Amino acid sequence: MPETVNRPDAGAREPAVRLRRRLERLIGIAASEGNALVALRNGDEIFPAMLESIAGAEHTVDMMTFVYWQGEIARQFAYALAERARAGVRVRLLLDGFGSRLIEKDLLELMDEAGVRIAWFRKPAYVSPFKQNHRCHRKVLVVDEEVAYTGGVGIAQEWCGDARDETEWRDTHVQVRGPAVDGIAAAFAQGWAECHDELFDDRDRFIEHTPQGDAVVQVVRGSASVGWQDMQTLLRVVIESAQQRLRLATAYFAPDAFFIDLLCAAARRGVEVEILLPGPHTDQRVCQLAGQHFYEELLACGVRIYQYQPTMMHAKIITVDGDAALVGSTNFNRRSLDHDEEVMLAVLDEQFTATLDGHFDEDIESSVLIEAGRWQRRSALQRAREFAVRPIRRFL
Repeated sequence: MPETVNRPDAGAREPAVRLRRRLERLIGIAASEGNALVALRNGDEIFPAMLESIAGAEHTVDMMTFVYWQGEIARQFAYALAERARAGVRVRLLLDGFGSRLIEKDLLELMDEAGVRIAWFRKPAYVSPFKQNHRCHRKVLVVDEEVAYTGGVGIAQEWCGDARDETEWRDTHVQVRGPAVDGIAAAFAQGWAECHDELFDDRDRFIEHTPQGDAVVQVVRGSASVGWQDMQTLLRVVIESAQQRLRLATAYFAPDAFFIDLLCAAARRGVEVEILLPGPHTDQRVCQLAGQHFYEELLACGVRIYQYQPTMMHAKIITVDGDAALVGSTNFNRRSLDHDEEVMLAVLDEQFTATLDGHFDEDIESSVLIEAGRWQRRSALQRAREFAVRPIRRFL
């Protein structure tokens, strides 16, 4: 069962307090106290919680997603949103113009007729070629301004189940109550403002949040533009602040040389660095090849790399020293850091971090450790494939 996290920040260890201040000053976003978090693992936990919150909505439902594909779960969400709209709840749905292109047309018609306000983020046919490459990759659900969800999950059959086989993807979402809901809501509002004339209406109550728990949360939004971004600062500060252990789980691993150097530097100064990546069931083989180009360098620095075997590993999580965790929509690749709209929670809470570390421990039991000697002896064909994707790594 998912675990609700509550722990007083007053008891935080000094490294966690130092990390909080680094993130607040270097990113310029204050962390909020008084939050309650629930870590939700895989579709069997994620979807029922989200649908239950939608069903209980009395005022507003704001939802945005990169992936809205097909399957029974896609229909369940459409029916749930439509039902609330018919009941008089203001329901807004923001879909990425590329990622959600496979949504069934009858579901769009169903929701539209029920009164759901649907907007599309940068449909390829209607924006410049430059904007087409910059997608909205955020996954956000905010209900009644009181509860929010974010993480890696898309609305599609692939995410259903409990990662038991290759048809059930492995992912993590987080339920949030407390002041951090505002930051997640802002991630929705930023995208909605680009696509719709009306940013808010009389259904928005702009409530004052009361403490719901004891987790400290900073909500960081990544936006596609030229130059260094807040999401890059977030990852850099966390990696450089690690003192004992850094764990990274990501669906798509194709960073630039700068972030590879950061990971290697952490390992060289004695940090235990572990990376968990998709294995044989990756849905993006080209991106996997782009990341594998760096395996030899990382392994030589002492980084441990695992490939998840049962199904597609789609989670986006970093934990640091047992004190802090990052979880959200951001992958450790150039696309997330340079091109896409993203949202990430920086959480300072030992219990929440322990929960995610426990999930990581269970995941590596179902993973294969990449051995340095064996990787150095990989085939010429494998090396050629890695080399072939170099020209497009920045877009992966």
